[in-house]
Amino acid sequence: MRTKKGKLIYNLITFGLVTAAFLICNSMLQSGSMSRTLKGQLVPICAWIVMAISLNLVIGISGELSLGHAGFMSVGAFTGIVVSGWLLNGFQVENDALRLVIAMVAGGVAAGVAGVIIGIPVLRLRGDYLAIVTLAFGEIIRNVMNCVYVSVEGSSLRLGFINPNLPGTLLLNGPNGAVKVQRISTFLAGFLLVIFTLVVVLNLINSRSGRAIMAIRDNRIAAESMGINVTKYKMMAFVLSAVLAGMAGALYGLNMNTLVPAKFKFDQSINVLVFVVLGGIGNILGSVISATLLTVLPEVLRAFSQFRMLVYAIVLIVVMLATNNPLLRSWFNQLTAKVKGRITGRDGQTTKGGGAA
Repeated sequence: MRTKKGKLIYNLITFGLVTAAFLICNSMLQSGSMSRTLKGQLVPICAWIVMAISLNLVIGISGELSLGHAGFMSVGAFTGIVVSGWLLNGFQVENDALRLVIAMVAGGVAAGVAGVIIGIPVLRLRGDYLAIVTLAFGEIIRNVMNCVYVSVEGSSLRLGFINPNLPGTLLLNGPNGAVKVQRISTFLAGFLLVIFTLVVVLNLINSRSGRAIMAIRDNRIAAESMGINVTKYKMMAFVLSAVLAGMAGALYGLNMNTLVPAKFKFDQSINVLVFVVLGGIGNILGSVISATLLTVLPEVLRAFSQFRMLVYAIVLIVVMLATNNPLLRSWFNQLTAKVKGRITGRDGQTTKGGGAA
């Protein structure tokens, strides 16, 4: 359990690393020294970081296994695309930044509503049962999106279910997904969304509600006996996670020329789960680092041509074996303790007057 000072240092390191990465990438963009491939990965990296943090809130902090996170991302993505297209075509809002903010908020709200609808029956389950049901809901959402058609006519939205013959400008075209998407997502917006996510999640973790959520995770019966409303706090973590996933989906969707529901299949939920497990369950900074590295890694491995994903899988296996090696974990914990000791002034010296401890 971290002390109050340890939590502050951890938060400062997390925000510091994210900000430093943004400044370095931004300076590379300004100087033109960044490759075209990496430039195209910047916004998706931000979206996957938010997805990893939000899923870690459910798995690491709440202690529940969810496998339908891609479903919430798809809700946010298509909602954001529809809202952006509606504002542009129906109300002539040409300010890209304003449309992007409204689209991300709308995507988060829509995903949050889906989270409430799913969470009410699902959160009564635990363990493997919860994982299977959330997986099923994720697939249900994807298949529903295959049947949804949306168009804008004047200032009105037209919604059709298995009915492509809608008047006006078509925004969603069933299994063909979003059409004529105007790409308005920016790296700055992605960075701000990551910072917003970190602020919300880290403040929740360190709050009274966060301690209640972790108490339920550690011992549900003991938490209930202390008067903690288990359903309330589990729902809080689940819905907040869905909202953040929806905002990430809107950011991701508005960075694509076209986006189909098949993009959000079961394997996308597994990818996000890999980010969380590799970075450390409950470790927010680890989720940020793993999501970044594993998003960039397939592009770096393109030199291996058709063996690219094979090498990617081998790298994953090696990293997971290394991180679970007792000797390496012990060495890393000792190194971390020494670094923290130096930062806090506890490495053999007192912080007052520089005397020996």
